[in-house]
Amino acid sequence: MSDENSTEHQLRLLIERVERLEEEKKGISDDIRDVYSEAKAVGYDTKVMKLIVKLRKMRPDDRREMDSITETYKAALGLD
Repeated sequence: MSDENSTEHQLRLLIERVERLEEEKKGISDDIRDVYSEAKAVGYDTKVMKLIVKLRKMRPDDRREMDSITETYKAALGLD
């Protein structure tokens, strides 16, 4: 196999891997959407659930900083 064919083969394999991963990602996204639909069907607020998921991903220091800034902005706008 020449270097050019080897390079083309490697590129094809990489593209195929990305395509498979994109399919898996779509499947996972569909599964997540289904879980949120199920939660909504039993009365949970999915917007709040998504916020909680986002907050749980954050480091505690970052979460505290965001809370502090949010409270400052709310106070400045009279939302307290």
